[in-house]
Amino acid sequence: MSVLAFTENWDGKFKKLSFELVSYTSKLAEMLNTSAIAMSIGTVSNDELQKLGKYGAAKIIHATGEGLNVLDNQSWVNILSDIAEKENATVIVLSNNIIGKALAPRLSVRMKAGMGAGVSRLPRSTEPFIVYKKVYSGNAFADVLIRSEKKILTLSQNSFELIEKPVNPEIVNVTVSLEPGGIKTHVRDVQKQTGKILLTDAEVVVSGGRGMKSPDNWGPLVELAELLGAATACSRPVSDEGWRPHEEHAGQTGKIIAPNLYIAIGISGATQHLAGVSSSKYIVAINSDKDAPIFEAAQYGIVGDAAKILPKLIDAVKEIKGK
Repeated sequence: MSVLAFTENWDGKFKKLSFELVSYTSKLAEMLNTSAIAMSIGTVSNDELQKLGKYGAAKIIHATGEGLNVLDNQSWVNILSDIAEKENATVIVLSNNIIGKALAPRLSVRMKAGMGAGVSRLPRSTEPFIVYKKVYSGNAFADVLIRSEKKILTLSQNSFELIEKPVNPEIVNVTVSLEPGGIKTHVRDVQKQTGKILLTDAEVVVSGGRGMKSPDNWGPLVELAELLGAATACSRPVSDEGWRPHEEHAGQTGKIIAPNLYIAIGISGATQHLAGVSSSKYIVAINSDKDAPIFEAAQYGIVGDAAKILPKLIDAVKEIKGK
């Protein structure tokens, strides 16, 4: 019996998301009195794989093979389920992101396993197995009972702290040979954005809404983001108006993000927007309307005109940074 974490890598590198997943898996394995195993698909160096051991992965399975550096749902699910069976994994944990949401349902069906999607804490109990998650765009919480012998969980980003539990992991390299035509996904071209922090990867995000009043007023917001080493984002009305590119749209119908710090400037806090940013660790809201819904979701709030507050905030950050 074991608990298996599927850790994604980006061009052979792990990010905080993967370490968070291993930390969760390690603590869950303790609850179940068993071992934590991590696995990754695609080319990753041994030095990079060793980093997973820092968070409690006693065994790391590294699956490689022709065509496996690119996500192919069917092939990856086949590999995941085969390894889970060999390792007698009764719980498989994935991230609740685009890749996790693509793999988990398929894996659930293939393994006849109950699924808990978007969990944000360790199970309330293991007998019976009850997991905790947010529902209704974070406005309520639910306890989900999973009755099946095998279980699939997807962990919400930024919902579990990094817990160091250094071990010297056993690294097992597995070469996977797929049948001809087994890979259905073929990438013909890759275009990467450079010189800018990706919104989905950012630890800090500075976001603006219609309260910015005009696209000409975006300069101070961008300056603040640069000072903080943050990504820039916006609400849907802003991207629809063409003030900012659609790739910066954060929300239920845009990019769902979970940074450590989300600064919302001139954003009222519509339900659809909050659904995409509610997993942020801290939300700071700046709005001239004291009754704006964003203040209900924010840990910190400033009521006032963004045009007057932003310059003062920029000056304060520069002073702290000695600029």
